Amino acid sequence: MTTPDSPSAKSHDLIDWLVTRGLEGADKEELLDGYCNRLVDLGVPLMRFHAAQPALHPVYGGTGYSWYQGRGGDFQTFEYTEDPSEEWTKSPLYVILNEDVDAIRERLVDQNEPSRFPLLNDLREHGATDYFATGVSFDVPAQRNPYDTKEAIDGVLMSWASNAPEGFGDDDLEVINTALPHLGLALKSASNARVSKDLMRVYLGRDAGQRVLSGEIRRGSLQQIDAVIWNFDLEGFTSLSEELPGVEVIDMLNDYLAAVVDVVHKCGGNILKFMGDGVMAMFDVGEIDADARAALAAATLLQERMAELNDQRASRGQPVSNYTLALHAGEILYGNIGAENRLDFTVIGPTVNQAARIAGMHRSLGQRILISDNVAQAAEPCAQELVSVGRYMLRGVAEPKELFTVHSPPE
Repeated sequence: MTTPDSPSAKSHDLIDWLVTRGLEGADKEELLDGYCNRLVDLGVPLMRFHAAQPALHPVYGGTGYSWYQGRGGDFQTFEYTEDPSEEWTKSPLYVILNEDVDAIRERLVDQNEPSRFPLLNDLREHGATDYFATGVSFDVPAQRNPYDTKEAIDGVLMSWASNAPEGFGDDDLEVINTALPHLGLALKSASNARVSKDLMRVYLGRDAGQRVLSGEIRRGSLQQIDAVIWNFDLEGFTSLSEELPGVEVIDMLNDYLAAVVDVVHKCGGNILKFMGDGVMAMFDVGEIDADARAALAAATLLQERMAELNDQRASRGQPVSNYTLALHAGEILYGNIGAENRLDFTVIGPTVNQAARIAGMHRSLGQRILISDNVAQAAEPCAQELVSVGRYMLRGVAEPKELFTVHSPPE
């Protein structure tokens, strides 16, 4: 007969909670923190819990979560590396991942000799008496080279440590192992949601990515908004790219584009797309006056960042580039266009076209930054000193447009 204190009853309660929180979309940190606290509430003498997963992310290659009794949990990220660190190769989780081992159990209280794993010796010094580690794979089992440490494995590796005098009992391990597949499934759900958000934000932009995830996915679903369009281009990049080795070209482009993206985000804008050595961004932070001031603040900050970056690159003997920037404001259509099986979340309309026309005036006017009268009027009063450079007829535009630039007095 099952009693409330039996391992099966405890496992049932934990499984119910994991399934419920997984279906509710709990994030990874919330899920693991709740899991550890519930193990303790069920009488499992948990001192430390650790989970490690690979990550599909442009900046880091893996994530970790460590929970300690009385301290709660911490989330970590691990950078991509060509070769695994010594700390990782000497860990129990590395052995489980790369050797034919399903689980590792060491009762630290029973052994006098140091463990072959430095981590376990450190845990024992901090009072640990027992250690158990295993993993859950999210992949269909397939033949692979067990020593290929660069091959991505989809799953999660986990470990539990106890500081109870006798360590984990058989009932404790039964609770952990019985609930393990359900914990893995909940983590897979949370990880997939995290990957979707990360990749949408990276490839579509912060705002567009969120809109797509929120359901704006139908072709032709467009929203009419007032915003400022911000067109950035590197100057002379084509000729530089013909003179430099390919690796240097990519490094140079990444340096400049990273600076531009940082400036746009700091001032509340959203990157719409990269166009070779150019960037189209949008400022839609509120009413059009706030949009215009935010776009001008970004233009000012860009001047500073580009000067700093060029100084840094020149000091390292690297090639440098100047830039052009065009700003225009008005109504735009923002949303999905394209084919049924290939969509782009972007902006279209006369305002976008006129911004491109203004961007074509830099060379003839000899100005690095050009701002339309729409932006200048909407931004007044603004922190920048805007100077008119004249009225011009733009191709395809019926009325002349007055263009401005930012006056930057010498220091």
